[in-house]
Amino acid sequence: MAGGTWTTQNKVRPGVYINVETNGGALGTVGSRGITSLALTLPWGAAKIITPIIAGEDTFKTLGFDITASELLPVREAQKRARTVLLYKLNDGVKASATIGALIPTAKYGGTRGNDLKIVVQTNIDDSSKFDVKTLLDNAVVDTQVVANIAGLKANDWIVWGGTGALTASAGAPLVGGANGTVTNADHTAYLAALELYDFQTVALTSTDNALKAVYAAFVRRLRESEGKKVQAVLENYPVADFEGVISVKNGVVLYDGTTLTAAQATAWVAGATAGAEMNESLTYAAYDDAVDVAPRYTNTQIEAALKSGEFLFTPSVNRAVVEQDINTFLSYTPKKGKQLQKNRVLRVLDDIANDLKRIFESFYIGKVSNNVDGRVLFRKEAVVYLDSLQGIDAIQNFDAQTDITVSPGNDSDAIYVEVNIQPVDSIEKVYMKVQVR
Repeated sequence: MAGGTWTTQNKVRPGVYINVETNGGALGTVGSRGITSLALTLPWGAAKIITPIIAGEDTFKTLGFDITASELLPVREAQKRARTVLLYKLNDGVKASATIGALIPTAKYGGTRGNDLKIVVQTNIDDSSKFDVKTLLDNAVVDTQVVANIAGLKANDWIVWGGTGALTASAGAPLVGGANGTVTNADHTAYLAALELYDFQTVALTSTDNALKAVYAAFVRRLRESEGKKVQAVLENYPVADFEGVISVKNGVVLYDGTTLTAAQATAWVAGATAGAEMNESLTYAAYDDAVDVAPRYTNTQIEAALKSGEFLFTPSVNRAVVEQDINTFLSYTPKKGKQLQKNRVLRVLDDIANDLKRIFESFYIGKVSNNVDGRVLFRKEAVVYLDSLQGIDAIQNFDAQTDITVSPGNDSDAIYVEVNIQPVDSIEKVYMKVQVR
């Protein structure tokens, strides 16, 4: 479905084209948030595809490790706030393998995790004509098969079997040769092409490569302005983006176990937290989960300079690391794109309105409702119910259903023109107090 912004009513594809300006029993409901995405170099897992990782689910078979393993640190940080991580393994890698007589076991996936696999072949104690073929990972049995020969073996979560003929006993043959391989910027381009087909709120880049940052920034700009998908990219130290679709993380944090995360690594948490934040929620002064300090610390002058530059940073507060202010990199204010768009809470409201009305129109109206007075009244009622629900959760305020929304015919017979005036609610962040002593 097409979408994006418009200047004149000349679009070719059916779709929803929405301009957001800061001046100024329903079928659809407020959409759910909480989906972020990461592309990583990993020692195990399916490569070159999007793998949804649901918070709380077992990652052992999918990614080769428990979520607490250091190898999955970015995924773990993202999952502290995100409901789903759309994970993409950038590297094919080299698959580890072994030779046991005529049997050739090969790791299911490329990467160094395959070197932790071992195959044991033993005569079955109940039937001497058969063998117990055991797959071990870190010396723990993860699969056992009782077969008469190689042909009887079936691929499991860890091993693909090769070879033909009889089995040869082995006390334990380790797989070797597994390697993660190298990743190029072209792999990130392929990832973004795959990600575009999914619904998500944020994407994080855990790299410090400025060329890649530019690619990710251009990606979200195109999705926001040409495709109608209101998403954000979270990048390390990239305030030059000057765009509401890019959050620039300036520093990292220190976790309670002593682990120090760089700004690039902290992008995973910021992306997860931003995706998971509701439209009526700000991350200003939100505590980074399990963090006890920031790295590095900045002076008051440095913090003020960072905020004025559109940087998202962490500051220490009573043995915690908190978000100083929930902002993005947008600084080039105009009469039609005001300062409010730099605040991520405000932007979430505007983005979710655009995303939700697009979804509602696509699901229930496009091609199904006549473009006449009754049809336009029906869509207007739908939008009013939706916007009233946002006012009910303090996402917007002062909405008047009688005057703040109009739905009229467009220039073409199959088009409608919708104009909505809304006032997003921001969070209280500054208190100016006067105390008089009598």
